[in-house]
Amino acid sequence: MATQFGCVKTVFPVATINRRVSHCETPLLFPCRIGYASRVSHAPLVGVRVSCCSNKERESGVVLEKWEETEKSYTCVMKFGGSSVANANRIREVANLILSFPHENPIIVLSAMGKTTNLLLLAGEKAVSCGVTNANCIDELSNIKDLHLRTVEELGVDREVISKHLEELEQLLKGIAMMKELTPRTQDYLVSFGECMSTRIFAAYLNKIGIKARQYDAFELGVITTDDFTNADILEATYPAVAKRLHSDWVSDPAIPIITGFLGKARKSCAVTTLGRGGSDLTATTIGKALGLPEIQVWKDVDGVLTCDPNLCPQAKPVPFLTFDEAAELAYFGAQVLHPQSMRPAREGDIPVRVKNSYNPTAPGTLITKTRDMSKALLTSIVLKRNVTMLDIVSTRMLGQFGFLAKVFSIFEDLGISVDVVATSEVSISLTLDPSKLWSRELIQQELDYVVEELEKISRVKLLKNRSIISLIGNVQKSSLILEKAFQVLRSLGVTVQMISQGASKVNISLVVNDNEAEECVKALHNTFFESELSELENECIPENGSVPALS
Repeated sequence: MATQFGCVKTVFPVATINRRVSHCETPLLFPCRIGYASRVSHAPLVGVRVSCCSNKERESGVVLEKWEETEKSYTCVMKFGGSSVANANRIREVANLILSFPHENPIIVLSAMGKTTNLLLLAGEKAVSCGVTNANCIDELSNIKDLHLRTVEELGVDREVISKHLEELEQLLKGIAMMKELTPRTQDYLVSFGECMSTRIFAAYLNKIGIKARQYDAFELGVITTDDFTNADILEATYPAVAKRLHSDWVSDPAIPIITGFLGKARKSCAVTTLGRGGSDLTATTIGKALGLPEIQVWKDVDGVLTCDPNLCPQAKPVPFLTFDEAAELAYFGAQVLHPQSMRPAREGDIPVRVKNSYNPTAPGTLITKTRDMSKALLTSIVLKRNVTMLDIVSTRMLGQFGFLAKVFSIFEDLGISVDVVATSEVSISLTLDPSKLWSRELIQQELDYVVEELEKISRVKLLKNRSIISLIGNVQKSSLILEKAFQVLRSLGVTVQMISQGASKVNISLVVNDNEAEECVKALHNTFFESELSELENECIPENGSVPALS
């Protein structure tokens, strides 16, 4: 018997289908184990797909539904992070997971394998000072080679798919050693090798097992960005370019696209750029919007978006439903499960985003949509952002005057420093500086000194380091109750809140405390809001917690 997957005909015995199937009102997450394909065909034949029964009278078995190949096109984006493809065994499991959705024609977006991006950055930093003759002996380079060569060997894939990239990587490190400099532009090119190799390995493996796949580098696919190396923004020209390329390739030669996440091409210089840490999520939502797909799936190593960082609170629970606004606030204020900018394309295209666990695919995960039922919601999640610098700016010139805030923020604009949280009164401003835009750069203390020097020309300034932002993401209509309970907890701990701000999104309340008090505060707040009668999630049926039913 044959099944149609991505317009590729594969043959497997009926007995290999696991018949434990859920009904259509829940996601089709059954572990349908498709055996390795024995042949590939591109003939326009009628295929079959596996689904659950359409009514209760026929729930004794699996129904095989027919559909014409010509009616099928891309149906979703599936993005997998580095931990999901960390080694050969994980790559096999991800391939089987993809094959367990024979009703889908997915576009696959991949991150680099495991910690490859970190290793590449460390290798680049060492190359600056190690000397040309020692560049090929950098430990991180050896680790990268060992991981990727071992992976292709275990998967039975020809090592030629990555040998050219490994050679180019070694030459690049020698070039960095010769120049004794690692510029942001070179750094972006350096880290691009991770995604370029992981996607080639994965595509080669799918082709090996009989599922036709085609690898794409995002910077050649049409992902066009600004020239802001290490943290580029995707430009509007990307959407028609990506849609045109993927559509034309599908029509001429159908195959599953395997696309590099995190990467793009600079509009002016045409150099490789990166989208910032976690940028593969943004790649996935951008492609989903470009093609107008019905769903974007982000596969992680946790059971969706959680009520707190599980490293801080092991009792953290999955949040079944989120709005785009809530997800964006969570990502911006430190939740590692999503990229801060990734929600924008999905929101603009009104495309649901489902966050799932590749290690536990039957877990419901989190569904992110434009709206959800907030009538029973109190607090959605607690996020901690550490290593924050806070500035208190006081000036009587603010009183009844205009243009003062413009002067303050122009100083930060000149230095390219992003501001996180702002609170104002008649004669003062308190604000925090985004550590992701500050502490990764050189000459930090000099820049801070310059900021203080410039601000002191128009105000009195106090600079406070080692602060943390605790963000309470929840229902603003119940913010009074949230603040009442939060301050009860903090008062019991003897903690003083140094700044409080409610975001313009109306779903976030941020509290600034000392770094050394933050972890204890988060644990106590989580216990109050999620491990007691206040919990939004406790004793509730998941479908009642959102406005969109689970999608099949």
